[in-house]
Amino acid sequence: MRIPEPFGFSSTRFHSPPGRICRALLLALPLALANAHADEQKVWAAGAYSFSDELGGFRITGTSGVGTKDDPIVITEEMNSATPVTLTIRTTKPIQPFGTAGEFANGLMYMRIDVLNNSGQAWVEFQFELQEILDQPSVFGDGLSFDQRNKTPDNIVSSSFADFDRDFEPYDRLLFKNGKIDPLKTGRFEFLITDYTPRWTFYLVQDPRIPTG
Repeated sequence: MRIPEPFGFSSTRFHSPPGRICRALLLALPLALANAHADEQKVWAAGAYSFSDELGGFRITGTSGVGTKDDPIVITEEMNSATPVTLTIRTTKPIQPFGTAGEFANGLMYMRIDVLNNSGQAWVEFQFELQEILDQPSVFGDGLSFDQRNKTPDNIVSSSFADFDRDFEPYDRLLFKNGKIDPLKTGRFEFLITDYTPRWTFYLVQDPRIPTG
């Protein structure tokens, strides 16, 4: 016996044809892939800042600290090649020059970066470069530098390199040299970033160097 349809509606109205279901799945697939990609590019927070590997080429594995000399911001990373990569840094707290570290983006950021060399090649130098505008050299007027006002810094050190050079105008670059980071070893770098006209976003380019000869 056939049961009558309630209210005069036919059940066929509530079933989508197979072609429509397939099209819906195809439309949903790119969104699902995009969400999965976003999960891989996690934003990490420390102090008054966030740190992201969104520009690719490396992976952040952890962050800690507030950015003072006694409690620096520590970023752990893994690099799978010997090509330059860019760390994106954003403020997450109000900007107040010389305010309390951790509560404000105060323009003084003591940093330590621990980098795992997973490139398969030894690194014989390692360079950092600051940029306020992506892919454009930092100039004196932007106030951003590796503690440029201090002519004899004692807070720039590395576990793997004995010496360093700083270049200013038109770049803000810090080059560690006279050492080596072998494959599957981790190198530690410590330095102070100063920004006397703080911005909401800036960038730190990291460039491991391999032997050229």
